[in-house]
Amino acid sequence: MRVINLSVDGIFQAAQRGLYDWLESQDADVICLQDLRALEPELDKPEFDIDGYFAYYFDSGTPHYNGVAIYTRKQPKALIYGLGFASGVDMEGRYLQIDYENLSVGSLLAPSATSEMESQEVKIKFFEDVQAHMDKITRKRREYIFTGNWQMAHTPRDVTNSEENQHESGFLPHERQWMSQVFNQLGYVDAFRKAIKDPDEYSWWPSGNLDEGEGWRTDMQIVSASIGHKVEHAAIYKMQQFSSHLPVIVDYDIEL
Repeated sequence: MRVINLSVDGIFQAAQRGLYDWLESQDADVICLQDLRALEPELDKPEFDIDGYFAYYFDSGTPHYNGVAIYTRKQPKALIYGLGFASGVDMEGRYLQIDYENLSVGSLLAPSATSEMESQEVKIKFFEDVQAHMDKITRKRREYIFTGNWQMAHTPRDVTNSEENQHESGFLPHERQWMSQVFNQLGYVDAFRKAIKDPDEYSWWPSGNLDEGEGWRTDMQIVSASIGHKVEHAAIYKMQQFSSHLPVIVDYDIEL
């Protein structure tokens, strides 16, 4: 099973840059997109269809702001919109999940804490609730693949000039600690790092240009412990640029 995730910085611009032509050539089973910056009715057009795929969207209700999508070859048994937090803070980001028999795949866009609509306090609460949710579901007889733009990097090898960026949102001490807890205490696995150990593997350039500025690895597929050993191949696609982020591609030894 091949899963691709990409944060698109607006689906209209990414489509104009050839995203959908590229996706059709990738033979993916599931494609998860984040930061669509479009409302669902705006996407009811042929240019946003991928032949042979079912398409599902979850917009923010606010024009030009966040939103996620999932394209899947196999029709899911269920869809879950949002994470259902009592605090309601999950709606400050965006989350869409598709369920198969024993596997769930989610498309997540976390709050960035760098815009006027999002604060660091909102981001902290969002990830506190996400961690509680991830802890709870470890007791279910179900495997999970959480794909998305997590708006944070984990270790110094995931950020250019990590020493200088340790006080920047996305690489703050409490953010790195949160991610360490997800991996070390809850047992989840960074699928890309299961296959690729090299430093300087980045998925996001704040400058918007791969040839300029610093790179961060904020786009990840975080998977259940039982899926970790099923990772066969992983890559960050660098040959084309559809947004300030690059696609993350992971192949799993899983049959849907």
